[in-house]
Amino acid sequence: MTISDKLFERAKEVLPGGVNSPVRAFRSVGGSPRFIARAKGCTLTDVDGNSYIDYIGSWGPMILGHAHLEVIQAVQRAAMLGTSYGAPCPAEVQLAELIVERMPSVEKIRFVNSGSEATMSAIRLARAATGRNVILKFNGCYHGHADYFLIQAGSGVATLGLPDSPGVTEGSARDTRSVEYNSLDEVKAVFDAEGANVAAVIVEPVAGNMGVVPPEDGFLMGLRKLCDKHEALLIFDEVMTGFRVDAGGAQQLYGIKPDMTTLGKIIGGGLPVGAYGGSDELMKMIAPEGNVYQAGTLSGNPLAMAAGLKTLQLLEDYIYQNLEESSAKLTAGLKSAAESAGIQVVVQRVGSMLTLFFTDRPVRNMQDAKASDHKRFAHLFNGMIDEGVHLPPSGYEAWFISAAHDEGTIEKTVETAEKVLKGM
Repeated sequence: MTISDKLFERAKEVLPGGVNSPVRAFRSVGGSPRFIARAKGCTLTDVDGNSYIDYIGSWGPMILGHAHLEVIQAVQRAAMLGTSYGAPCPAEVQLAELIVERMPSVEKIRFVNSGSEATMSAIRLARAATGRNVILKFNGCYHGHADYFLIQAGSGVATLGLPDSPGVTEGSARDTRSVEYNSLDEVKAVFDAEGANVAAVIVEPVAGNMGVVPPEDGFLMGLRKLCDKHEALLIFDEVMTGFRVDAGGAQQLYGIKPDMTTLGKIIGGGLPVGAYGGSDELMKMIAPEGNVYQAGTLSGNPLAMAAGLKTLQLLEDYIYQNLEESSAKLTAGLKSAAESAGIQVVVQRVGSMLTLFFTDRPVRNMQDAKASDHKRFAHLFNGMIDEGVHLPPSGYEAWFISAAHDEGTIEKTVETAEKVLKGM
């Protein structure tokens, strides 16, 4: 029994399922999770001394790679001055200014402590601003674990095969509508039926929680037009895509201006963080300027602000160019490896996010994602981790490429994938 195995057995005695987030438990791929001792660049090293090329990237934040020296130094400097004040600090102003400068739709922003907190706060504000109750979301899009979002959610909910979640009351779910991603017809039907009570449409502009599913041509613009027509707010959940798929997020990549944006992951540089933002008019409704209440003890924490600020400062144009080249090479290599093995796959990518689906047709929504062969993905996952490549342990998740994934690392990944696929 490995040290990781022993730790997992201990963990199951004191943590639900032995983990603090469901997909980490390897339920859909089998086996036991590796307990990580340290990480550097694009490499994870577990407590047994095994090293892995990492495509989890802490589920997206580590765009520069793990333990980037300048980010670590920024956190160290901040920590020496105190880890939390419960009062404003300079870094939160600097980070807010940088986000406002780079993200087209955000004029003011409020920092919180997680993506879940950001989305639930955005929904509260949307309901207050419109005086309406109904929220429209999309099957397979995960917006955190607030009760009204756990309706046809993706990510860990899909991985575990849970259509909803026990503990979500009928009242909590009553005002949520969930339709297929990339289906404007279904969105239009909801608006036609009850448009006068729709407060907001919330969407991942690039779905990443059913695997990477890009928006089809006209989908996001169609949402913008329908929201404008019915005077509902459009919320882009860019917790995953913000500063990942483009320097100004998916909204800049696709040229769509949402009314509100939620952020997380990269803006904390690997520390816990979330944020929501929008126009000055909307954000003035948040206390203490307005009467929409939201607060948090550790919001604007100086360590997270320092890490996020340094990360965004380092994300220059050449970083995105290198990420695009590396990600394109990996995508092409995976397709070639599968073809060489005689296995049909579809690799879908936007920027430095991708997913390999075992299917013979493009994945455009949650139904397509479910129809791909997840048993084959489990074989791929286990073969790759045994050969030193750590993929996300679910076929419903995005793979993340970082600036630390160099040409040699990509080539090794492709060679390993070809070996594993040929053995399947």
